[in-house]
Amino acid sequence: MKKTILTGLRPTGNLHLGHYFGTGKNWCAIQDDYDFYLEIADVQALTDHFDHPEKVRENVFEIAKDLLAIGIDPNKVHIFIQSQIPEIAELTVFYGNLVTLSRLERNPTVKTEIAQKKHLFGNEGESITYGFLGYPVSQAADITAFGGEVVPVGDDQLPLLEQCREIVRKFNSIYGDILIEPQQLLSKTSRIKGLDGNDKMGKSLGNAIYLVDSEEVITQKIMNAVTDPNKIRKDDPANPDVCMVYYYHQLVNQEENCQRICSECKKGERGCVQCKKELIDAMNQFLKPIQEKRKFYEDHPDEVERILKEGTSCAKEKAKETVHRVKEAMKINYE
Repeated sequence: MKKTILTGLRPTGNLHLGHYFGTGKNWCAIQDDYDFYLEIADVQALTDHFDHPEKVRENVFEIAKDLLAIGIDPNKVHIFIQSQIPEIAELTVFYGNLVTLSRLERNPTVKTEIAQKKHLFGNEGESITYGFLGYPVSQAADITAFGGEVVPVGDDQLPLLEQCREIVRKFNSIYGDILIEPQQLLSKTSRIKGLDGNDKMGKSLGNAIYLVDSEEVITQKIMNAVTDPNKIRKDDPANPDVCMVYYYHQLVNQEENCQRICSECKKGERGCVQCKKELIDAMNQFLKPIQEKRKFYEDHPDEVERILKEGTSCAKEKAKETVHRVKEAMKINYE
């Protein structure tokens, strides 16, 4: 039998190239190999956007269209909405008794996100909600609700997964061997850099190319991308390794073109404007089939709703089985 894999993402906006190359492309490559559950984590999105629920709801369907457009097959992957699985909330409450406040505060991933909030929002970033701090507990419920044996993660998410394993071990030590301790499937792709050279591409940083971006938007973004600061004149030799334009050529352009671009850049045989224009063409060509497929789902919203309902229904049945076993082990099954 295929192993069960659980992954997901928060609906905080459309997918960008960082999402695609960092995770989405790999999800598509392995969807034949696992019993695959893909969660659109709207409840977790509300930890940051509780005051704008209408945006979260809209983004659920936007994210679903993006996932289908990049090649996630709903016949192979159960795409489901987190809030429609109340069993996840039940497990979150149960697991809350198994982890201390100090342990949550020490989680490196949580500490990093808290620091980012303080940097972006100043004093407002100090108002960390219970829901935000408890994110690792909620994630443990996500994973175990569906018997997740494998979880695709990047290096930055390993502390969250380790906390999930701690919760599973604690639960099993008290109530018996009920929950599966998940293992990581480490991403082979490093984090995708932003157009500004930042090590992370993100919406809040304003340095991302989104899968839905128009040709006009892509042109504007790429023309403002960071290049080698030491290249002053058009015919100056440059270092493509510090140029974001060349970095993106390597992502979306053909290998032989990249080799030519690299050689010409080092010899001072090409200007930055020429290089950016070639990247604009390559980027539009790369995104065209994704955007065409997405257009189908934009024109057929009922099909998107059907896919989400079917995926959520399958996920709910799986979660109900888990909660039944958990309650039985905890002696709170009063049926």
